[in-house]
Amino acid sequence: MEKPRSKAALWLLIIPYIGLLWPPFYNLREPSLFGFPFFYWYQLLWVPITATLTWIAYRSVRHGD
Repeated sequence: MEKPRSKAALWLLIIPYIGLLWPPFYNLREPSLFGFPFFYWYQLLWVPITATLTWIAYRSVRHGD
């Protein structure tokens, strides 16, 4: 039987989708970080965020292995 909490954790996977959905929101040069325009470092910031959220969702729906 599946826990309701595990289904709720799958909703975490929508967060990166929403954060990167509309490029005009983050298609900017400023503020720059270490010489990188906002456009690039904003997208690169989502890589570890997405990996963490995916890990959390995976751990919550994983059945006793």
